[in-house]
Amino acid sequence: MIRILLTYVVPLLLPAALYIIYVIVARRILTGQSETAAQLRRMPWLWLLAAGVVLMGISLAVLSLTTGGDIDRRYVAPHVEDGKVVPGHLE
Repeated sequence: MIRILLTYVVPLLLPAALYIIYVIVARRILTGQSETAAQLRRMPWLWLLAAGVVLMGISLAVLSLTTGGDIDRRYVAPHVEDGKVVPGHLE
């Protein structure tokens, strides 16, 4: 579950979360007012979504390139031998 969260959800939502935090902080520092709702409606949602998709693609590429694995080995699915479950393994 944590792997799915870190691989898909966090990279996809990270640009939008950082931008929202930036908008809130910048409004309070520069104007002393909080017009956050109006600013959030004018957010560049398309660019934030595109940045999230790019980050997710990069994280998937890095994960696939850095995950070790021997190509010459064959996966054996879990099965039952003599009444005991033998977990899946590589041969």
